Amino acid sequence: MAILQNTPLLAALFSIFFAQFVKIPIHFLMTKKLDWKLFTSTGGMPSSHSAAVTSLCTAIAFESGLDSPLFAVATVFAVIVMFDATGVRFQAGQHAIIINQMRADFQTFVEQTKGWAQKKNEDKMKELKTLLGHKPIEVLMGALTGIAISIVIYNTLV
Repeated sequence: MAILQNTPLLAALFSIFFAQFVKIPIHFLMTKKLDWKLFTSTGGMPSSHSAAVTSLCTAIAFESGLDSPLFAVATVFAVIVMFDATGVRFQAGQHAIIINQMRADFQTFVEQTKGWAQKKNEDKMKELKTLLGHKPIEVLMGALTGIAISIVIYNTLV
């Protein structure tokens, strides 16, 4: 299969997998809590989005050169993804924190006035996901992760 010969694609996919996996020990070192759900969640250190796009961009640089139109497309794509990760998605997470607090405050009010405490937990609404985006350092570390992975691949395997 030709797709298995596509080193930029494989490097980018490996970078996603690696960045998602490494979040688990990093989180454990910081909190002393093992959370396997981090492997499939968004946000956190390092950014797997940044790792993927920079790995792809670096691999394309090795394959096509820094002066190729394909490298230009990959670079612009990488910048947009990383900007979005630190901008819109991060702000959406911040909004979710405030909305969750407002909902919690409203639930407290309902409990006090309408017997909310007698309802089952399944009947209560789930909280919005607050870890949607990345802090700039998380994006930077993801970017460095992706670049390093492609450099290692091209200097050792290809």
